[in-house]
Amino acid sequence: MSKYVITIARGYGSGGRTIGKMLSEELGIHYYDRELLRLASDESGISEELFGKADEKIKESFLYKIMRKSYSGEIITPDSDDFISNDNLFNYQAKVIKQLAKEEEKSCIIVGRCADYILKDHKNVIRIFVHAPLEHCIDTLEKMSHGSRKEIQKKIESIDKHRAAYYEYYTKRRWDNAANYDLCINTSELTFAQAVTLIKEYINIRIQ
Repeated sequence: MSKYVITIARGYGSGGRTIGKMLSEELGIHYYDRELLRLASDESGISEELFGKADEKIKESFLYKIMRKSYSGEIITPDSDDFISNDNLFNYQAKVIKQLAKEEEKSCIIVGRCADYILKDHKNVIRIFVHAPLEHCIDTLEKMSHGSRKEIQKKIESIDKHRAAYYEYYTKRRWDNAANYDLCINTSELTFAQAVTLIKEYINIRIQ
C-alpha cells in the first residue's frame, strides 16, 4: 500500500482526537496533534508557548475579522516585526505539516491546524471530518467533566467557534463544509471503534 496522510478535523466533544489515536495504534503510524507545536517551535526558534497561545485561535479584533486571507506559505524572516505574529506562527506550523507529509518514512495522522487545506495539493491525503450533534457532545464530555451541562455547552460552542474562525481565516472555506473532506463521520451513530473500522475500510478502497 502507498504512503498516505490522514488529516482529521473535529468538533469538540465528537471524539475526533480519540479516534485519531486509536487509528494510529491500529495502523502503527505516527499521530501528530500538539506535537506539531513543538516541531514548529524547533523549526522557527520561536517559543512553544507562543504557538500554544495561538493554537487554532485567531485574535478577536476588528482587524482580524475584516482582513481574512488564505495561507500562502511564505515565511516571515526574523528581522521583521511580524516574525512572531500569529500569521507567521501558522506559516511555520504549515511548513512542518508539509515536511511531515513529504519526509515521513511511513504514513501519518495529523489532527486539526487546517492540515486538510495545507496539503490540498499533495497526493494520497485522506481528509476526515468528525462531528456529532451538540447534545451528544455534551453527553460525551459530561462523563469526563465535573461542570454543569450549561458550562460544557458553553465550552463546546466557544472552542468550535474559534476552530471555525481560524479555519476560515486561513483557508477562506467553511470549517464544517462537507465538500472540504473525503469522509465525514457522525459519531452519534457509531462507536469510536466502528469509526476507526470505517476509516480503515475507506483507506483500503482509496489507497492501492
